[in-house]
Amino acid sequence: MFALPEKESRAPSTCPGPASTQDLDSNCGDGLERECSRKPDQKLPELYGVGDPTAGFSSNSSHLSSRGGIIKWFWDSAEAGYRTYHMDEYDEDKNPSGIINLGTSENKLCFDLLSKRLSQSDMLRVEPALLQYPDWRGHLFLREEVARFLSFYCKSPAPLQAENVVVLNGCASVFSALATVLCEVGEAFLIPAPYYGAITQHVCLYGNVRLVSVYLDSEVTGPDTRPFQLTVEKLEMALQGANSQGIKVKGLILINPQNPLGDIYSPAELQNFLEFAKRHELHVMVDEVYMLSVFEESVGYRSVLSLERLPDPQRTHVMWATSKDFGMSGLRFGTLYTENRDVATAVASLCRYHGLSGLVQHQMAQLLRDRDWINQVYLPENHARLKAAHTYVAGELRALGIPFLSRGAGFFIWADLRKYLPEGSFEEERRLWRRFLDHKVLVSFGKAFECKEPGWFRLVFSDKAHRLCLGMQRVRQVLEGKSQVAEDPPACQTQEPRDRHRHAPLSAHPGECGTRNPGSTHLSTLPSLVCWLFPFKLISSWSQYGY
Repeated sequence: MFALPEKESRAPSTCPGPASTQDLDSNCGDGLERECSRKPDQKLPELYGVGDPTAGFSSNSSHLSSRGGIIKWFWDSAEAGYRTYHMDEYDEDKNPSGIINLGTSENKLCFDLLSKRLSQSDMLRVEPALLQYPDWRGHLFLREEVARFLSFYCKSPAPLQAENVVVLNGCASVFSALATVLCEVGEAFLIPAPYYGAITQHVCLYGNVRLVSVYLDSEVTGPDTRPFQLTVEKLEMALQGANSQGIKVKGLILINPQNPLGDIYSPAELQNFLEFAKRHELHVMVDEVYMLSVFEESVGYRSVLSLERLPDPQRTHVMWATSKDFGMSGLRFGTLYTENRDVATAVASLCRYHGLSGLVQHQMAQLLRDRDWINQVYLPENHARLKAAHTYVAGELRALGIPFLSRGAGFFIWADLRKYLPEGSFEEERRLWRRFLDHKVLVSFGKAFECKEPGWFRLVFSDKAHRLCLGMQRVRQVLEGKSQVAEDPPACQTQEPRDRHRHAPLSAHPGECGTRNPGSTHLSTLPSLVCWLFPFKLISSWSQYGY
């Protein structure tokens, strides 16, 4: 996805005092003081950016309204890479030199399990109520099942209530609906950047709502910090900066686990972010669409719904969908959980345009209530396959000496390709992305996620072994300066069986990144390893599933 034009804002030349000093400790204060004491010729870091997605808009259509022109412009400007891919998709038999897609965050590893479960007789039910207009919030039987499902997997301290559930056709619709009902035209949400770039469209196309990026960077400044770490201090600075420009901020968007970083917020961090929002009377939208895709056992993920006390439950809105965790991005099922009845009712009114068919609602209810299949069949196998795929791509990156974030969640690796950009510019980043596409592999570049450091790329690993191997071979060819387009992956090497690959995290410190910052005790260039493919026995064991 291409980055959208925006108006960037830099840090003020004087220290703005925090709106509430109690949340900024002395260390943060010292850091701000040092920032302000820089010499005049030193460049101040970009702390936030107020997005203006239509700044570069122009329309040459006489058939569209200005609103229609903007909607079309979004499509034209943001989807070019994916249109190129769809015109030349890889097919093992029909188009072996086609484009391999390592850019779209979809889980393609468990179709065998899903197709078998969705084909069982309990899924195939037709009755009058399923063919008639439903309650626009979703059929009660589904909302009750969603409440039970989230209560169990989010580990809520008390059972969640069906009356707080609204069902829509995916989280994109949840974002769009919430932005429309929470904000006036031109108001904004804070969002830590880098972030999933499509959210810009989700909140803008209907509601004309803007995003204020809270810029994060890869530098590690101490033993208790990590790359791209969000802090309350950074939220405070971005909020004050937006307010100083006359931008009304109505809320905060959190993605947990995070996309594209794969980062996971601790319960203490979540509590701090929610307290910050309460102090400033901000709504918090929490996207937990990857909550069951944490495949590293040592990672302790906690849902915001697991917290004993939400600081402001009337302004806390949680979304989840089956698109990622169940590999059903084409089925279009998402859900909102909010205790605010006015918000739930307003969103439900928009479900007239974003609802699910009764037949799909029945299927979803059957799937979510099948706890035995989810816990004993799907989740263990899905996590094992995600981990194996991640291990392979991590090994390939290590062999190339490429640093990356390794957090054990999601479908992607956030890779540091800055050493391939001599001038360190976004123009070079875009050219490198284009070289990947010319070599028939689609990846996502950092500017599309509003990353402020040129050279970061997101690589999706949740694909079948053959395509993943071929895609990484093409990535290697680009980075090593080779020109041919690979059609066949290298031969697989025999390794130990799959169950022996459930080992410790791939980096010495899980959740940390190897970067080229020599001043960090936590970051170092990852050592090169021998190119490693999925173990032969693993692929053999997958053959029964069609891999």
